Amino acid sequence: MQYLRLMINRRFILPLLAALSLTVTACQQNKSTAREIRSEADLHGLTVSTSAGSYFDNKYSKWEDVTLFRVNTESDGIQAVRQGIADVHVTDEVAFTPETRKRLGIKMAFQGEENFEVAFAVRKGNDELREQMDRFIAQSKADGSLEAILAHYLEGTPAPEFPQAGEKTADRTPLRCITAMNMAPVCYVGEGGKWMGMDAEILQRFAAWSGRDFEMKFQDLGSGILALNTGQCDVVSACLYITDERKKSVDFTQPYYLCRPGYFVVDNSASGHMSLGERLKLNLVTESRWKLVVDGLWETVKITFFSILLGTLLGVGVCAMLRSRRKWVRRTVTLYGAFIQGIPTLVLLLIMFYVVLAGAGLSGSVVAIVTFALCFAWSAGSIFDTSIASVPKGQTEAGLSLGFTPLKTFIGIVFPQAVKKGLPLFTGECVSLLKSTSIVGYIAIMDLTRASDLIRSRTFDAFIPLLLITVAYFVLAWLMRLLLNFLLKK
Repeated sequence: MQYLRLMINRRFILPLLAALSLTVTACQQNKSTAREIRSEADLHGLTVSTSAGSYFDNKYSKWEDVTLFRVNTESDGIQAVRQGIADVHVTDEVAFTPETRKRLGIKMAFQGEENFEVAFAVRKGNDELREQMDRFIAQSKADGSLEAILAHYLEGTPAPEFPQAGEKTADRTPLRCITAMNMAPVCYVGEGGKWMGMDAEILQRFAAWSGRDFEMKFQDLGSGILALNTGQCDVVSACLYITDERKKSVDFTQPYYLCRPGYFVVDNSASGHMSLGERLKLNLVTESRWKLVVDGLWETVKITFFSILLGTLLGVGVCAMLRSRRKWVRRTVTLYGAFIQGIPTLVLLLIMFYVVLAGAGLSGSVVAIVTFALCFAWSAGSIFDTSIASVPKGQTEAGLSLGFTPLKTFIGIVFPQAVKKGLPLFTGECVSLLKSTSIVGYIAIMDLTRASDLIRSRTFDAFIPLLLITVAYFVLAWLMRLLLNFLLKK
């Protein structure tokens, strides 16, 4: 048996992984359209990739002869260009450093003619914070520190000295920031998990200047704006252009940078090829990115465990209601089940975080545990009810005839048989919950999937991070089944 497993590993698993690696490498070396792109006039008839909800999304969606390919992150846009899905990716001119372009095998085809003022977004009506940030930006422009920060990240000049922190505020409320961009030189996770880049640097200095602690989370722009408008964060940054359309939903600070759009295509003169070892080092070793995976793995395990625990306890109550003699109780819990089954888990998670529990002051992890527990409770309760009903009534009657109380009859006779019949279904629901936790990144939780997104958006390598979390989820599911099957034998 051991020899068979070894042969399967050698003959199937390893060739499969090798084939996948070669396929991805071939896709990454796929060249884009041969047409030379020198201006916007050359975009007609092409597929243009851009971030969903961006200025360019709105602009090129009105061009009838341009096919728009919307992506959530810049890394996805670049992958689309490298794989030939899109012909050109449009974003900020500063989005990719020369070193990154060389490694990815891309180049800037041309710069757009438009100039955009870049600023931070704050919640509409939060005039106190906006005015405070305006004063800080104006002061930073006057003393030259803002120019020094931009020059450091854009031109590689020495880093300016970090100013002495101001007096801490009485309530020590942190400055809660969300960035929709994880790439140099704008905003990225550096060595030791520290946020770096010109956006992060400015916000960190403002937090210190205003006497507040600093927090930064990575989220897509749409979810970030939703979090801003519901009070879940204070500032959103992503090299945001000030546009009239965006002014309708958020307020902007005064601009701190003037940016032009860049149009990026495949550089046919560059190979853009890295060996497997180099890619592993880039995705895991460089800047200690493996720590993001470890932290994300712990967050996934924590949310899964406590969701199952709380959901099981609630499931006992659901089961009791399903077996109640009162008709209105059974109808109430059935309606609850229909509600849980009829709403996607992601939608329910967003409702719980941004609406129901928005003002409760709970962390995203707690909200996720409560949400998944509510979903799991119905599944667990239904399994408990079905398992108990599958035990013949004669077993209960036999226990009562022997003089056992109804409680002892249930615990000693019915319950062990019900557990044996229901545990396989219960195990399947536990594994399903584990996989469902991959959506918690929508509420800015750094789980296993979000850690992969962070690494992918920084390295622009899709294969290694996705393969890594695939293996991680598989191992977690396998261990969970192994544990529950062990309990079944006991």
